Amino acid sequence: MFDCRCFHWKQIADFSPPRPETFSLPAPMPQWPRGQGFGTGKITLGEIEVVKITKFEFIWIYNLQDRKKGVAFYKPIGIPDGFCSLGHYCQFNDQPLRGFALVAREVAFREPQNSSIWNRDHSPALLKPLDYTLIWSSDNGIERNLGGCGYFWLPQPPEGYKAVGFLVTDKPDKPELAEVRCVRADLTDKCESYRLILDTNSKVPKLSFRIWNTRPSDQGMCGTGVPLGTFFCSSHWDSEEELNIACLKNLSPALHAMPSLDQIHALIRHYGPMVFFHPDEVYRPSSVSWFFKHGALLYRSGRSVGEPIDAEGSNLPCGGENDGTYWIDLPCDDRKEIVKQGNLESATLYVHVKPALGGTFTDIAMWVFCPFNGPATLKVGIMNVSLSKIGQHVCDWEHFTLRISNFTGELWGIYFSQHSGGEWVDAFNLEFIEGNKAIVYSSKNGHASFPHPGSYIQGSAKLGIGIRNDATRSNHYVDSSNRYEIIAAEYLGNGVVSEPCWLQYMRKWGPTVVYDSRAELDKIINRLPLIIRYSVENMFGKFPVELYGEDGPTGPKEKDNWVGDERS
Repeated sequence: MFDCRCFHWKQIADFSPPRPETFSLPAPMPQWPRGQGFGTGKITLGEIEVVKITKFEFIWIYNLQDRKKGVAFYKPIGIPDGFCSLGHYCQFNDQPLRGFALVAREVAFREPQNSSIWNRDHSPALLKPLDYTLIWSSDNGIERNLGGCGYFWLPQPPEGYKAVGFLVTDKPDKPELAEVRCVRADLTDKCESYRLILDTNSKVPKLSFRIWNTRPSDQGMCGTGVPLGTFFCSSHWDSEEELNIACLKNLSPALHAMPSLDQIHALIRHYGPMVFFHPDEVYRPSSVSWFFKHGALLYRSGRSVGEPIDAEGSNLPCGGENDGTYWIDLPCDDRKEIVKQGNLESATLYVHVKPALGGTFTDIAMWVFCPFNGPATLKVGIMNVSLSKIGQHVCDWEHFTLRISNFTGELWGIYFSQHSGGEWVDAFNLEFIEGNKAIVYSSKNGHASFPHPGSYIQGSAKLGIGIRNDATRSNHYVDSSNRYEIIAAEYLGNGVVSEPCWLQYMRKWGPTVVYDSRAELDKIINRLPLIIRYSVENMFGKFPVELYGEDGPTGPKEKDNWVGDERS
């Protein structure tokens, strides 16, 4: 069995799979301040209550011979009395075993008045399957390996119910019907495939088999879908088809498992990352109020003179949409170059706290503001070309997001925003400093966030052609655990968190300047050897549009991820 401290493999034939690494956060978690349901280990979703299981029994491994390609399958154990398994768990064998599988039980509920979302015939929330269907087996004489054979079973639910996970066995016998439960359909939500885990890549149709992680289709701050930690598998599924399993749905609008304001502060103090800026960074962050106090101007279309902005941004136009009528710009006097360089001493991380994955996780989005975004550096093979203007613009808003499990308060991962994209990184792949504080590396000039130091190429890393994002540690840093301001947490209700005036400004934080960047790029192309000119020219066409002119960004509340989920 496995938990955060130990793991035991049962022997298979005469072979033992390699012992996986175990992971736990570098430091113990503190005792969180008292609240409602946050960190209690259980979450009520309406008619069912769920518990997160992280203790597993190994079942079978695919491709035991190649550790890097091996995928291991597990069943949850140590299930509390009264709770039932909903499916099995799997993951790559070359990473620490740190997944989860939800187990559930039915609980008494009070039906809201004038509500149509609750089942009125009071059918049981959970039922045993009627049977199992064998989806795929490695017992075909070709896929057999040192780990024996694996058999994948889909529960066949009663009418009006949904299967929410698959089972795996190392024997051809069907699992016991009591081993898993199906969930009443109105308590479930649609899910989608996410991240391919296994592809047998066989040219023989009956041997082809794929496994994906799943996530709710309904995501973001208002999403009700709840992931179970289970997987989806098929030998013939088309990506346009609907999955034959579902996820859970949180039908409890109160979101009792979300942290209170005191708990939010405790989480940030405990997990707030250290944000390191490049040692050669010229364009550093500042607070928004510092930027306003030092001469930032509000311009309006048709007027050539800008209006000073007060320290709180109270004279900025609020609401509306980004219609091009207003924009913010740098001072027009001798303070301009000073303001461009920011002010690290005043820098503040602006925090938006929101529900994720049906309120079973909390996302803490931390926004970094910089008064100026510097020009880019182009890498072509061993050549590095500093671009004079391309990539620069007034003001820059970047962010990273901590995802916290509401079952335990444990940091589950961090989303690193990188220009128009980004990536989720699991906690076991983070660098930590001072206990459980992760490190975030901000790239030179562009301020994209990365989990590790290095030179990241935005373009074609294979060809060595693209825009450089250089990130490393230096003496220039901001400790977000004590340099932050909570600017929004809508789920807490009106008046709990006061949103700053500038957050309601929906226009551009910088002017739009159009120039012939193609001329500058053509000069670079003409200096290159003929053998690589064509590749470089094609690559330029794939660069982000913001590299071809100066265009100030919109503020945090105008970004898709303010309400939606982070997408990698």
